[in-house]
Amino acid sequence: MSTLVTGFHHASLIVADTTRALDFYHRVLGLEVDTTRPDLGYPGAWLNLGDHQIHLLELPNPDPLDGRPVHGGRDRHLACYVGDLDLLIEALERQGIDYTLSRSGRRALFCRDPDQNALEFIQQAAD
Repeated sequence: MSTLVTGFHHASLIVADTTRALDFYHRVLGLEVDTTRPDLGYPGAWLNLGDHQIHLLELPNPDPLDGRPVHGGRDRHLACYVGDLDLLIEALERQGIDYTLSRSGRRALFCRDPDQNALEFIQQAAD
């Protein structure tokens, strides 16, 4: 059987406030805002992540924000590569953003954005 799904384009995350979310994704993580996002009838933003994107959707969140696992690896999460995990750790610590190290044995960490979306950052292997 041939593969029907051939790639990954974007992941969407619900946020309560696009400006607050962009402070985290753009200012702290350094992701570039894609200005080609059309008016979709609700606030949000598209962020470039290599050949992929993260779409921020400012919409009512049907999920509870309290009671989520402290360790994001035990929750739904988006996993991204980073070139230098230590630089990310420094950036998170400067901003007072909590994180936990991966329990998988690989060099990675988990944190949450201001809307409690779990994110994993994995140290990219050196070439």
